[in-house]
Amino acid sequence: MTDAAPTTLAVERTHLAWRRTALGLFGGGIAAAHLLQEYVGLSAWTIAGLGLVAATALTISSHRRHLVGRSLPPGGRLVTVCALSLVVMGVAAVAFVLLHGA
Repeated sequence: MTDAAPTTLAVERTHLAWRRTALGLFGGGIAAAHLLQEYVGLSAWTIAGLGLVAATALTISSHRRHLVGRSLPPGGRLVTVCALSLVVMGVAAVAFVLLHGA
């Protein structure tokens, strides 16, 4: 006789964590675009667009996995792309601050 695995809220927590990450990406993109608009013009809003694309991809992936009921985070490629984009944005932000003395 096998006992059923205990019911936990791990799937819910993972889903909500990825939704918070997506919201942070989008909000951070809008904040960065707003701050950079003075220096690079309307092309700064491309950053907000990229943040929206990444946030949408994370949200869709997380929602699909949540519906299936798996407690796995979104796929490895998506996580890698998001992590690399955050590193690039972070390095660009540090370079911008150092170059403009803000």
